[in-house]
Amino acid sequence: MIDLHCHLLPGIDDGAANLAASLDLARASVDSGITHAVCTPHIHFGYFNNDIDIIRSTHDIFASALDRENIPLKTHFAAEIRITPEIAKLFANKTLPFLGYLDGLPVLLVELPHSHIPPGTEQLIAWLIANGVRPMIAHPERNRDVLSNFNKASWLKGRGVMFQITAGAFTGTFGSRVQKCAHRMLKEGFGDIVATDAHNLHKRPPEMKGAYEFISQEFDAEYATNLCKFNPWRMASCWFEGE
Repeated sequence: MIDLHCHLLPGIDDGAANLAASLDLARASVDSGITHAVCTPHIHFGYFNNDIDIIRSTHDIFASALDRENIPLKTHFAAEIRITPEIAKLFANKTLPFLGYLDGLPVLLVELPHSHIPPGTEQLIAWLIANGVRPMIAHPERNRDVLSNFNKASWLKGRGVMFQITAGAFTGTFGSRVQKCAHRMLKEGFGDIVATDAHNLHKRPPEMKGAYEFISQEFDAEYATNLCKFNPWRMASCWFEGE
């Protein structure tokens, strides 16, 4: 399976604290059926002031360690960027770390605050789309506005975004309310990919295998395979050409 949202890179956000923790998460990812991962540390100005150069160099260290430890996980890097007007500046400077490409257009993993959908979201989404970027909203099933009013999910989808739903939402890691919301998103056809958003082994582990089994049981194996493998591979295969 292909994981397009995970915090495996060491020491640059609230994910793996050091290289040893990164390697432990990588091993757990492999155990959960993941063969390829695009590492997506936070870019959240004022909290995690990462940029494409920091992310690239940290990924180089991580990838070398994976090879040294013979961990069979192929990786690339992107970012989970908090919604902000600064995105326009990064785009102009050609320093947005894109998740991949779909139908020739770059895909950007965008994070909303957990608490709400902030003012200006619609305008930024429209700006990205007008500039040829496909926004992918990270973990919308955990946004409180969406949890309180599912019409907000419909509204977001109507703006032209894609949804990345968290694997742990299906396994119950985030509680029954989030699980029900994630289930409804799949029922409505709102899910584009499932990814782990893994941060650590204790509270936020990679749970792709559990999500795949849940979706296969509640819907069918073809749907699970599309969400966990085929759809993400369509976006990220460009990073792994020649394999």
